[in-house]
Amino acid sequence: MHDASKGRTAYDRMIMAVAASFLMVSSTAVLAQAPAKSAQDLAIDAAVPMPDPANVPPPTAADIPAATDARAADVKAEAVKDAVNPAETATSTGSAKPADTATAPAEKPRDATASIPEKAPETAAAPAAPATAAAPAQDTVNKDTVNKDAVNKDAVNKDSATKDAAPAPVQAASSVPAADQAVADKLRDLVTTRGAKLFDRKNERAAVEAFYKGRDYAPILTEGGAANARAKATIARLKDAASDGLDPADYPTPDFAAATTPDAQAEAELKLIASALDYARQAQSGRMHWSRVSADIQYPEHPTDPAQVIASLASAKDVAAALDSYNPRHKGYLALKAKLAELRTRAEAPSTPIGDGEALKFTPARKKQAAVVMEDPRVPQVRARLGITENADDTHYDQNVATAVRKFQANNDLKATGVLDAQTIRALNSPKKDRQIDIVRVNMERWRWLPRDLGAPAVGDAYVILNIPDYTLKVMQHGQQVWTTRVVTGKPGTHATPLLTETMKYITVNPTWNVPPSIIYNEYLPALQQDPQALERIGLKLERSRDGSVHVWQPPGERNALGRIRFNFPNKFLVYQHDTPDKHLFARDERAFSHGCMRVQNPDQYAATLLNITMPNEHYTPERIRSMYGSNEVDLKFPTPIPVNITYQTAFVDDAGKLEFRKDIYGRDAQMLAILRSSEGKDLEQVVAHAQPNYSRPKGDIPQGVAMNNVGGGASSGFNFFERLFGGPPTPPAPVRRYTR
Repeated sequence: MHDASKGRTAYDRMIMAVAASFLMVSSTAVLAQAPAKSAQDLAIDAAVPMPDPANVPPPTAADIPAATDARAADVKAEAVKDAVNPAETATSTGSAKPADTATAPAEKPRDATASIPEKAPETAAAPAAPATAAAPAQDTVNKDTVNKDAVNKDAVNKDSATKDAAPAPVQAASSVPAADQAVADKLRDLVTTRGAKLFDRKNERAAVEAFYKGRDYAPILTEGGAANARAKATIARLKDAASDGLDPADYPTPDFAAATTPDAQAEAELKLIASALDYARQAQSGRMHWSRVSADIQYPEHPTDPAQVIASLASAKDVAAALDSYNPRHKGYLALKAKLAELRTRAEAPSTPIGDGEALKFTPARKKQAAVVMEDPRVPQVRARLGITENADDTHYDQNVATAVRKFQANNDLKATGVLDAQTIRALNSPKKDRQIDIVRVNMERWRWLPRDLGAPAVGDAYVILNIPDYTLKVMQHGQQVWTTRVVTGKPGTHATPLLTETMKYITVNPTWNVPPSIIYNEYLPALQQDPQALERIGLKLERSRDGSVHVWQPPGERNALGRIRFNFPNKFLVYQHDTPDKHLFARDERAFSHGCMRVQNPDQYAATLLNITMPNEHYTPERIRSMYGSNEVDLKFPTPIPVNITYQTAFVDDAGKLEFRKDIYGRDAQMLAILRSSEGKDLEQVVAHAQPNYSRPKGDIPQGVAMNNVGGGASSGFNFFERLFGGPPTPPAPVRRYTR
């Protein structure tokens, strides 16, 4: 029977199955041979999958056939443990003395009401004994079986007694302290039944439900029925929302001291959570959505994650700092925040009004006349009121004072003459600090619309930022300004330059100007009615495509409306930055003259600066850029696109730390203040659906006598103006790619 020469694996496995069927009981005597099984039993045993009989540990109690009572789960759990750590099993079963094993009492049955682990996989059973192990004696097996049955019977009886006994009281969840269980129960009720009333945003409601469910509804803002340090820190931060340019009234805080019942405490917690979610969302994305202000604004969305906000309230070491982190960290925003605090301090401090007197003015020097500088004892007050710190006690109404007065007049809807007249004195004496505070607040709001990361990390966080009301463009890298220039922006009204963030992908030297349809049909066709040669004289070409549309374009050259260089950052508004032959406009203080695009004063230097950021090893210079000027378009592509941020900053802090104000040329401040002062509440954040720009052909046609081409290809192939601008094929006879002036 034990002849190994037969080499029959099935037979060996049968022997192992037989050995594993008994409980191994050690004795000082040699173990007796068990009676042979019937052929039928052997066949059944042989069919049971068993491991190969090599390097397997001795059998353990886990090898007993599974019991049918609650102890079966415990036996299987022990089997899994033994299978994972066979060395420990071998020690526990093999090192005991035979006599000790024989006289050991039966194992005390485990509580049948204990939690039952999931069923262990079949492969987790402990390996069987080697085929050479002797089978235990029959009487030993019978005794052990009796003991085992007794164990099972005791377990079953105990289980029945437990089921028949009166139901035990509900115990507090393991994660909820007993002192907080009543509030947790009320939180469960509120979250599951009144969540929609407390949290009107679906994603926030879902986040609250998931968060509290995951912690058995244990409160995070109360302990033992009283507000904890987290609640107090949250309340303090929300009450200080005005320092962020926000309104504390938008984030009501409950009175935990008055919440004396579990119901009131649970409701107070959820109300504070709701206010914190409102604060985080508005601090990060703005009190109002940018689409509420104008259709020509588009910034990337960057919403908050409600689950992350709640988690930070529950786990952050500094809750106030966690909430503050949702505000912008841009240098421009933080500088405005500091100035806002200063303005509020000054507004609260009493000030001596500037007295009446003769009008003061500064007359600059002319050809044969020296500058005329008036002197007056009121001038130091004017200097202090306008924030002029240089020569603060000087009584001369010099050029610096006159310039500051002119800016003040422009920002307060007065005629900007620079003369300190009676009307200007009244404006200086009136509580205009409140107006300045409002302007700073709306500018802080616009900072919230911008992406949190303005630059491209691959090129030292480089980016372009253009401020429309200040008519300036800056190139930033490593947090520092590396270059700046003047720009001309869009006219107020239908030609306003849009606010946006996009990426500049390449520049074009010697660009073709493809005249936008709005200019063709609104300006050029009416001009041609008066003078059929008007466009031809300025070098513009006309074509009619198969679809009947009119295409007007200007080939590259010195007279091109785009100048010598175009800076491309594709966007839905079809605007870009470019050179211009009209250089004299850059000498103006106010430079809103374009049809929406931005004209750059020094395009060759701008191009060299950008190319050296994206391709530092190429060593571009303005001279190298100018050497490319000619009659053919040249595209210089950036390996890494550079973000372009078009902003509208009517209030900003300059490099000297001075708060500057600029004229609200597009009326954006007035629009936003009107919205903020409305009673719409949270509806301010709603997105307003604006129509996309329409580039279909307007009414109108080319008058008789105008020289033009009827093309059969290119433009006739059905490409509209948008496709010409952003990737359509060139239109003969000149390459055509992109758009507007």
